[in-house]
Amino acid sequence: MSAAIDLRSRRARLALTALALALLASLVLSVGVGPLAISWADSARGLLSSLGLTAENAVPGHMVVIIESIRLPRTLLAILVGASLAVCGAALQGLFRNPLADPGLIGVTGGAALAAVSVIVLGESLLLGFVELFRPYSLMLAAFAGGLATTLLVARIATSRFGTSVQMMLLAGIAVNVVTSAGLGVFSFIATDSQLRTLTFWTMGSLGGATWQTVLALLPVVALVLVWLPASAKSLNAMLLGESEARHLGVDVNRTKTKIIMIAALGVGGCVAVSGMIGFVGLVVPHLVRMTLGPDHRYLLPASALLGALFLLIADMFSRTLMAPAEIPIGLITAAIGGPFFIGLIVMRSRSLGG
Repeated sequence: MSAAIDLRSRRARLALTALALALLASLVLSVGVGPLAISWADSARGLLSSLGLTAENAVPGHMVVIIESIRLPRTLLAILVGASLAVCGAALQGLFRNPLADPGLIGVTGGAALAAVSVIVLGESLLLGFVELFRPYSLMLAAFAGGLATTLLVARIATSRFGTSVQMMLLAGIAVNVVTSAGLGVFSFIATDSQLRTLTFWTMGSLGGATWQTVLALLPVVALVLVWLPASAKSLNAMLLGESEARHLGVDVNRTKTKIIMIAALGVGGCVAVSGMIGFVGLVVPHLVRMTLGPDHRYLLPASALLGALFLLIADMFSRTLMAPAEIPIGLITAAIGGPFFIGLIVMRSRSLGG
């Protein structure tokens, strides 16, 4: 038994190392991808030059400007959003004890999007005071509040004295998504032409508006998510046995639920505020990691963060290059991957349950 645990731990550490190296290589590749192609060597030198680790004339000046001002912020934003969405999805799946619990499926993304869209459309009228008070964080705060409200609502509907019902959770998530979709439709109807164009691209998900300001605004949110959620790994492992068993093991179940739901809502809300609606990252990535490394959240959460960052970074490179010079919204790419994966996941679960 001990040998098997040691083998699993070594395999997990090896996987984490491989994912970290792959993410670093993809970062270098990402800053070179675009209308002006930059080689691996120049990308690496440009990054080192940005950090002050090489001579300023190591690469042409225009390449340094492109890397520092355009591509590096976008690359870092993809990493932050991908890591946050994946680790939030993994934590929610552990909390609800079901791999189908995705932030988008249970209404978190929809609630965050509806609140953020209300700020975009009404920010110059009814919500002007809110925008002026919290600028430049008004969009992020609204998205967090919307995500938190819908998450608490779904959790309340799905939870009874017998525990949390996965079926009720998914049904409640579907209902919440219907309501939020209707709300988004109303705001799209009353939006001005300029607002409507913003909403159209924003609801499909995009990293095209990445700047250093958005990266720095999201950074503390993601840092909080990546510190607090892995710190709850042991509690999540205990929750896998059931709420009663977790209580017997000394876990404060209600406090753990509240903390994870609030942190997940904060992480998803922050991501929605800066990148729009990017679905299925929180579903696909944790499930792939779970199939490879097992359900131990001590390894599942950090591995999901790394793979989520890598997944979204690669998806963003495809969004920039598949129809260049036009850009495909990244949410369409993740949906094209995640949709069939979700169908396959449902089919496999149905067969495993004998359905």
